Amino acid sequence: MNISDIQWLYDYNCWANELMLTTAAELSPQQLTQPTSFSWGDLRGTLIHTLDSEHMWRNLCQHNIIIKQRLTETEPFPTLESIVTYWKTEENEMRAYLDGLRDSDMGNIVSYDTDEGDHRERVLWHCLLHMINHGTQHRSECAAMLTDFGHSPDGIDMTRYLNER
Repeated sequence: MNISDIQWLYDYNCWANELMLTTAAELSPQQLTQPTSFSWGDLRGTLIHTLDSEHMWRNLCQHNIIIKQRLTETEPFPTLESIVTYWKTEENEMRAYLDGLRDSDMGNIVSYDTDEGDHRERVLWHCLLHMINHGTQHRSECAAMLTDFGHSPDGIDMTRYLNER
């Protein structure tokens, strides 16, 4: 895996995130927090979890630290716009980090300890790809919730992304 591949995948990730956020803006505030059967409770919670994960993985990859306080503990995110604003900042931070990487960095080892006391080591490009793949899982859940509310984002796959770019 090289850095240009990761950057391309991250571009897709940002496009898909924007699609979810733009479609979510069509909902009422009540729909954003309406309970669902998905793991993060509602659309707002799923969006925040996805943002929080991107934030956590960037910090882990960039600084080799696991942030102890997650965004859900430090940011109130009272509105969808507050989520969008924070996400734009995170996207800029991630792009700056990726812009500073070289192909030779992709094999670097990311080393960290879990809260359970386990020590883990991962290859950097695996972590970066995981972050994107994790987002895909939760965007699929968001797409299902949005569709249930009558606001389908339509396709979120790479083919649509390629067609639109």
